[in-house]
Amino acid sequence: MALAADIQAALEKRIAAYHKEAKQEHVGTVVSIGDGIARLSGLSNIGAAEMIDFGNGVLGSALNLDEDSVGAIMFGDFTLVKEGDTAKALGRILSVPVGDALIGRVVSPLGEAKDGGPAIPTTTLYPVEKIAPGVIQRKSVTTPLQTGITAIDAMIPIGRGQRELIIGDRQTGKTAVVIDAIINQKQTQSSDRPVICIYVAIGQKESKVAKIVAELEKRGAMSYTIIVSAGASESAALSYIAPFAGCAMGEYFVDQGKDVLCIYDDLTKHAWAYRQIALLLRRPPGREAYPGDVFYLHSRLLERAVCLDDKLGGGSLTALPIIETQEGNVSAYIPTNVISITDGQIYLEADLFYKGIRPAVNVGLSVSRVGSAAQVKSMKKVAGKLRLDLAQYRELAVFAQFGSDLDAATRQQLDRGARLTELLKQGQYEPLPVAEQVVMLYAGVNGFLDDVPLPDVKTFLHDFIALLKSQHPDVMQALAKEITKEVEEKLKNALQTFRGHKGLPSSK
Repeated sequence: MALAADIQAALEKRIAAYHKEAKQEHVGTVVSIGDGIARLSGLSNIGAAEMIDFGNGVLGSALNLDEDSVGAIMFGDFTLVKEGDTAKALGRILSVPVGDALIGRVVSPLGEAKDGGPAIPTTTLYPVEKIAPGVIQRKSVTTPLQTGITAIDAMIPIGRGQRELIIGDRQTGKTAVVIDAIINQKQTQSSDRPVICIYVAIGQKESKVAKIVAELEKRGAMSYTIIVSAGASESAALSYIAPFAGCAMGEYFVDQGKDVLCIYDDLTKHAWAYRQIALLLRRPPGREAYPGDVFYLHSRLLERAVCLDDKLGGGSLTALPIIETQEGNVSAYIPTNVISITDGQIYLEADLFYKGIRPAVNVGLSVSRVGSAAQVKSMKKVAGKLRLDLAQYRELAVFAQFGSDLDAATRQQLDRGARLTELLKQGQYEPLPVAEQVVMLYAGVNGFLDDVPLPDVKTFLHDFIALLKSQHPDVMQALAKEITKEVEEKLKNALQTFRGHKGLPSSK
């Protein structure tokens, strides 16, 4: 799809027309400078978001177009620019390099190499800002994007082209969830629809980004991943454009009919960076000092997540924005803004995290508005009862702590809920294939684990899956897609036989 290229061409044509009218090189003078913001005079024909060259390798972009001056943000070391210096409008809107050469690299939001490797040899540019595809250009989200995390793939499924918010307090495992999702895409690389991953680090410490890169390299995931890093020590302007730049890099692959996963970590820091820029540009402050268009800032970013119609190549861009809450307050300004833009949220609860339930997904507050439309048939069948069973267990567990005199049915529900909670626990960097998730959930939901001692649930499932892989590979292969009556019978018989070997009643 050449929509982005068409928009860029139209805008550049308009800017070129302005310059032709001026009949002179379009230059201006720096009137004042500070904190990465410059005010310029003389650029009377400059366009919104047009790039500016301040010299000394410092670039910028026009943000405020006032009657007698231009307010611009600066990328790079603004101390190299002084009042009275000449600045030149470049005649093109803010764009970033895109292309296959970016895959496997760590880059700045302007597409410059940050991993110590060679310069990135790409001349294709995509605009950082563009209009999202319209309704006619889209199709329904139906293809699953497997994260490898059982709790998410079973109860809060994510589809290719969806926008799913990951929200929670600091240190509750938000980044761990998205890194696992990236690692899990390794299994798609040999398929017809491989997923290219883009991780945008907004205002993160360089040490954290380096740790993530090392982890992805260790697991062979950098071969299909781009890291866009705007460090905490760098200018707010780079943090402001970082998610838009990452999205533009992804749109290049979408236009080729490919699937892309774009992660924005995190949009809370993005909003802070934008607030800083807006206040320095003297835009009127609103609620909590954020500018009035902070909602529009995130909506025009996340609306670019898309599942394109087959006539336009059928590519998709899935967005996983991250938001950090304070003391679990999901009703704060920025969290409520992004919740209303996205197609659902995965809420990670601090209390669950400290209890050792990891990933700490709160089933009650988490939702996917795409739902089972983005699940394989086998997962849809086994996960149908899971959310209800867990919700009933949580209610009964609260009730049961006030007394020990419980009837047999209630005790059975509590036992099953405890075992379902146990099987949903998962270590970091351990994403599971769909077939293994289905086996675990089938055993849990149908009561095959009810009398397995709670500490032994994980071992029981691990040993059973290993047995299935060695003795019934056909069953594992089938479970990745659909559970037929024949496959279900084989699975049930294998479970009963295995229970007998473990000294448990074989009939269930």
